[in-house]
Amino acid sequence: MAFRLRLAPEQTNINFFAYQRVTLTISALMVAASLALWGWMGLNFGIDFQGGTTIRTESTQAVDVAAYRAALSGLDLGDVSITEVFDPSFDDNEFVAQVRIAAQDGAEAVTPETIQAVEDALKTVDPSITFPSVESVGPKVSGELIWSAVLAVVGASAAILIYIWLRFEWQYAVGAVAALVHDVIVTIGVFALFQIKFDLAIVAALLTILGYSINDTVVIFDRLRENLIKFKTMPLRDVMNLSANETLSRTLMTTGTTLIALIAMLIFGGDVIRGFVFAITFGIVIGTYSSVYVAKNIVLMIGLDRSEKPKKGTPDEYANIDA
Repeated sequence: MAFRLRLAPEQTNINFFAYQRVTLTISALMVAASLALWGWMGLNFGIDFQGGTTIRTESTQAVDVAAYRAALSGLDLGDVSITEVFDPSFDDNEFVAQVRIAAQDGAEAVTPETIQAVEDALKTVDPSITFPSVESVGPKVSGELIWSAVLAVVGASAAILIYIWLRFEWQYAVGAVAALVHDVIVTIGVFALFQIKFDLAIVAALLTILGYSINDTVVIFDRLRENLIKFKTMPLRDVMNLSANETLSRTLMTTGTTLIALIAMLIFGGDVIRGFVFAITFGIVIGTYSSVYVAKNIVLMIGLDRSEKPKKGTPDEYANIDA
């Protein structure tokens, strides 16, 4: 017999809904606290949303991000982002980087004197370095980026709402989207609490969280729909508990293996991607929690019309997952 790794026993009988009101209250408090922190402390916007200046560098020597950062550390520039640029069209001795400096004291861009000081500091590290372009991002562009980010998250949530509505029923859609909104707001609240830099990479992380969370929710919803057909007289709460227990091993395996990679990146990935990886790591944890304790709690509260089961159609591909 082939060896099969399981993070949960073959059969579990955990009552996930024993404290339904308590878990819903905790979720509501987390959302309320996150909104309060967001409004009170605000977000620590990065250059993408705050405005600033981007300096492009070119050199015949390899880019040493640590040396660049050390050279600029004494200039009191505030938020500085240094990234190496890779492109297949570059020559073998062509090395390109971008130095992004956030605007300070309400200024639209970094002053020419500061830009010159930055260039002089980088030349001490690499005398062959050149600066082919200097671009500024003003408040207007930053405001447009913020609005585009909001539209991206809202648009993704709306698309997921329609997808779940068509695939299942409207009760499932309400529960799933409520869980997604819960995940995004709580994640943003953590960023507001710890004042972690919030930029376009974090928006990408939030969209990733939406996709991961809805994937887990859809798998359990498919098992729930299958069990509603098999156990027509079983109370809805019991069917939900059964479905959550049957998919528990799959949930733990998927979450666990993903977290192994993310934690390694969080520790060894460096400062450039740490905020992005932290957002996804926290989002996966809170998304796994919300799949059961938010999405299904709301479906249980709303209730389902079980008189129309089974519905016309073929079984879903997720129904026979060996969880």
